Amino acid sequence: MMEKKKILEEGLLELYLTGELSEELTDAVEEALEQDKSLKEHFDALEADFERMGMEQAIAPSTAVKIRLNNTIDQTKTTKTNWLPLSIAAGFALIFGLSTFWLYVKWQNAESNLSTLQSQTSQLQRQVGNLESEFRLTSNRFKSINNADVLPLVLYGNQKAPNGKAVAYVNHKSQLVLVNPKGLPSLPKDKTYQMWSDVNGEMINMGTLNTDNELVPLKYIENAESLNITIEPAGGSDHPTVEELVSYVIL
Repeated sequence: MMEKKKILEEGLLELYLTGELSEELTDAVEEALEQDKSLKEHFDALEADFERMGMEQAIAPSTAVKIRLNNTIDQTKTTKTNWLPLSIAAGFALIFGLSTFWLYVKWQNAESNLSTLQSQTSQLQRQVGNLESEFRLTSNRFKSINNADVLPLVLYGNQKAPNGKAVAYVNHKSQLVLVNPKGLPSLPKDKTYQMWSDVNGEMINMGTLNTDNELVPLKYIENAESLNITIEPAGGSDHPTVEELVSYVIL
């Protein structure tokens, strides 16, 4: 046990009262107080002096401060949190959030639909433009063949193209040739029809005939004595394959 003399000389009781001792010294002082009655009496007197000094140095609060303090304490005791306004506010916040998200989704869908509509409109405009161009071209070609200067010539198919028929429209004045090959039999993809003009025994190329087209413009050849159609490899030939002659007409 720690000696009384050491405790008093080192002021350990005062430090114990103010809580400034280590845990080890605190245990030692408490043990000494339990064992030494006179030391305990000295400690009690010292503790009483500390309390008296504290009360003497204390400053009494004003009446106004006391009243405000009491009112605050009373309000704290009686006031209860009203959760209803908070619940309503939370509900409005949730509704606002959901509405905002719904509007955002609608806006995104509207933008997507608008983009699709614009794309479809552009595509439709291109198709209309193509149809108008084709119509003008076809109309001009029909005007070209419905002319008093145009000579229509029918080329009937031989044994290589039975029931085949093509119509050539020749305008010597404007040097225009249009051929309707729709009446000719279809050919494999690696074959095509080709028309030739016979000038003094020489076959001159006028161009190939695509049977998908109703009117095909061909090259006009002066002094032609006949028009001849042969079957040639796809893309055409430089010279006619005579054994593949399917039709001809004398001019």
